[in-house]
Amino acid sequence: MRKIAYVFMLMLFAASCSQDKGNYDYVDLKEPVISGLQDQSVLTFSTLNIVPDLGDGDFGTGEYSFEWKVIDRNSVADPIVIGTERNLQYEVVLPPGSYALYFTVTDVGSGIYWQKEVSLTVSSSMSEGWMVLCSENGLARLDMVSVVTGETMTDVLRASGMPHMKGPRKIQWLSDKTDASSPFYLLTDDGATRLGKDAFEWKPEYDFSYEVAVQDKLTPHSIVSAGFGKMIVSGTDAHYCEIMGIDGLYGSAVNKGFAVAPYVGANVLATQIYAAVYMLYDIDGRRLVAYCPLLATNDLGGLDPVAGMDEMGQIAEGMAPGAGVLGTAFDRWPEGMDFVYMENTRYDPGNAKMGLTYVLLSDGPSCHLYGVQLGDILRYADCTYVLGKGYYGDLSQCSDILDEEALYAFSSLKNYMYYAVYDTVYRVDLSASPVREEVQFTLRGEKITCLKFNLYQKTENLQKSYDLVVGSVKNGKGTLRVYDGRVSDGDFSEVEPVVYDGFAEIVDAAYKERIY
Repeated sequence: MRKIAYVFMLMLFAASCSQDKGNYDYVDLKEPVISGLQDQSVLTFSTLNIVPDLGDGDFGTGEYSFEWKVIDRNSVADPIVIGTERNLQYEVVLPPGSYALYFTVTDVGSGIYWQKEVSLTVSSSMSEGWMVLCSENGLARLDMVSVVTGETMTDVLRASGMPHMKGPRKIQWLSDKTDASSPFYLLTDDGATRLGKDAFEWKPEYDFSYEVAVQDKLTPHSIVSAGFGKMIVSGTDAHYCEIMGIDGLYGSAVNKGFAVAPYVGANVLATQIYAAVYMLYDIDGRRLVAYCPLLATNDLGGLDPVAGMDEMGQIAEGMAPGAGVLGTAFDRWPEGMDFVYMENTRYDPGNAKMGLTYVLLSDGPSCHLYGVQLGDILRYADCTYVLGKGYYGDLSQCSDILDEEALYAFSSLKNYMYYAVYDTVYRVDLSASPVREEVQFTLRGEKITCLKFNLYQKTENLQKSYDLVVGSVKNGKGTLRVYDGRVSDGDFSEVEPVVYDGFAEIVDAAYKERIY
């Protein structure tokens, strides 16, 4: 019976097929060959004009429809339609960023469509350039040197609605350790705030108080990050913020019973650190101390996370014999001297992925420089050591190096130190013996107010981290100079700087790299 039923079904199928006379409507479609589209780079509020070439034939509206849409490459937002005509004429109101731009031609009758994709980069005049923090009558003023348009914009925070803040200290970018929508920090005596990524836009919730879990108002001198945390010093207290998978808050002071200098040492070279070791200077006990927050966890024995350098070295050796302390540049950790200055660099003697943190100390008229390397207590990733004794030098013979108005900067290119006294910049070759200063240049009639190396974050800009940045003031007017350090190999005496002017007294400068 199954076989009979099967044969009967085949007969029915054959009969139905025999009645199919092939009654279909075949239409010859005119197929557009889309060309003439190229990658686009535009400024916000400019007009984007594109006239595509569709090849031979008439592709008029009615038979064909057209659509232009963009998709943000760095978000999951829905596509945005920016045009429905064959030729695009669009006033750009998109936020600065990197987009995919799609042009689609659709045959209205059949629904068949053809599509072409190109890249669209939207920039604002403030997408890239120098952020120049000035003091104007004691108030913070942020100017911007745009490399997009070539213009210098004055007081870019004026229309942001941000309250006036006194005592400007620092402008810095902490993009990989903070909300991506507001990665820039303005630090002042009045407090700190984040600033938006596009045009330094401001909201009340950007105020630093929203990042703090204690009652006291914190006014950081700088923000230093390493591994899964970041640290600040406010007044003479250090505060830590955990960011391991969470948006943590700064807690109570980590230094108990002693005051610390307004600097934090950390490894700013390694990209992967799990249990970072930070360094502070105890100005009461006049000694260096280490801080490793992970030591307090049960996994590592619930130890005191704050320890003297010797003690931290012993803890490190106990956890990994032979891998605790690297280098023998000095026998004993410094004690009994007055703190002068501290700076983190990417200079890495020994290729241990542990950048040198330089600590400048004084003992009366004597001046001593220590280079300390800070690593990872677990040594899981980049760092194979926990601490390093990377450098020692007696700088007592360098003239005016302890002048109360001296400014200091350390290169990540070589073992070079620079300092400025009033209008003159000196270089110290720390590898020489004896260690002496040599004049780099003098800015006649100007007072140097900012001396630094900007540590760039993007791979394509890393070599510019060797450029010396100098801010100066004369008769209340500020000038920013950038000396190329790649070709000069750290000798700036014959380098002709790039000069920017039109500022008030310059307090700090940092380069805003494109973040899309």
